[in-house]
Amino acid sequence: MDELARKKWNSIYSESNIGGQSVSIVLQDNGHLLPSQGRALDLACGTGSDSIFMAQQGLSVDAWDISDAVTEKISAYAKQKNLNIVGEARDINIQPPAPNTYDVVSVAHFLERDLMPILTQSLKPGGLIFYQTFTKIVTPTYSGPGNPAFRLDENELLDLFSDLTLVVYREEGLLGDIGKGFRNEAMIVAQKKE
Repeated sequence: MDELARKKWNSIYSESNIGGQSVSIVLQDNGHLLPSQGRALDLACGTGSDSIFMAQQGLSVDAWDISDAVTEKISAYAKQKNLNIVGEARDINIQPPAPNTYDVVSVAHFLERDLMPILTQSLKPGGLIFYQTFTKIVTPTYSGPGNPAFRLDENELLDLFSDLTLVVYREEGLLGDIGKGFRNEAMIVAQKKE
């Protein structure tokens, strides 16, 4: 495991509350597309808001993050609230998900381009990916990583998941009133062919 990354994220999450952040917009806006049962992966789960949301919809959720501090908190929270979530500290570069394992994969604000084919393969036939992260095209009030390597090029998510069937795509760039809408990010919901 990348020990520096683990320490960094443990420090960030040491005082965080589980479920304290809002659910990712890709899940908020498209949660009606989730299956009523099945197995889900919340990759780079952070404080677990997406994991909690998917478990409340009836899914069995694996919540993976490089931070063992946060995944232990998520497992304890899930046990207390009787939610079907298993938190696991995991470096996805070393321990990627197995092929044909998940009905749903959710990723918000994490970008490792080399893993996209692995995430696609981890879906069962008919499985869905919900993905949202930062873009290089930003408004003056942008947030997110300063390193452009961790930001998407224009329409890049479409290319990264071109093997899947597109269900939803949203990337507003700098069109219209930049004070409104879904800015500085792109989202996709796509399905693995059966």
